[in-house]
Amino acid sequence: MNDFFNMGGYAFYVWTSYGLAFLILGANLLIPLSHKRELLQTLARRARRKENG
Repeated sequence: MNDFFNMGGYAFYVWTSYGLAFLILGANLLIPLSHKRELLQTLARRARRKENG
């Protein structure tokens, strides 16, 4: 099992690559969701302003 985690001496590069890949995948999921939420809030604010004035 230790050999698996050591990756034949390349553990730092392998695990760093995995970490960066998961970080980028997570960002690719979370950033669009936050932008969508902000857009919906902006559109709702504009609709309320249009109704009131």
